[in-house]
Amino acid sequence: MTDSVPEHAALLDDFRKAMRHVAATVYAVTTRHEGRSYGILATAVSSLSFDPPSLLVCINRSASLHAPLLAEGRFCVNVLGLGNRDVAEHFMTPSAADRFTVGDWELADGVPVLASAQSSLLCQLVHAHDFGTHSIFIGELTAAKHRQDATPLTYFDRQYIDISEAPGR
Repeated sequence: MTDSVPEHAALLDDFRKAMRHVAATVYAVTTRHEGRSYGILATAVSSLSFDPPSLLVCINRSASLHAPLLAEGRFCVNVLGLGNRDVAEHFMTPSAADRFTVGDWELADGVPVLASAQSSLLCQLVHAHDFGTHSIFIGELTAAKHRQDATPLTYFDRQYIDISEAPGR
């Protein structure tokens, strides 16, 4: 089988369509470097290990967060809840000069943490691996907090959905 541009383009389109139908929790991944806060929305986040407690986060190398996170070595994965939709929408606005003007942000270990997030997981970067357009960051947990009363903000088919209204709940 030979690689051809049309086949590759079709495969990418099929992949995008398939991934739109995978429900995913929405995360605000943040860091602070040289006195400035950086953050992006992400859905490519996963627990990695319980010993040591760690996460992996996949970030596009062209994202504004990428270089500062690599330089700083500390970051927070803020698990957004339904009540944080305003934060998610503000983070998605390309013209937003400062993503941290919406939401109740505080610094913990020098990193922006969303006080109203469902969960906040502070990490120390222990490894970064480049693959394709992204870097896979592995962070070892240094602190965590969780709110019992939050429902995660979930993204599915290009829109936010409320999984607490799902049948059977």
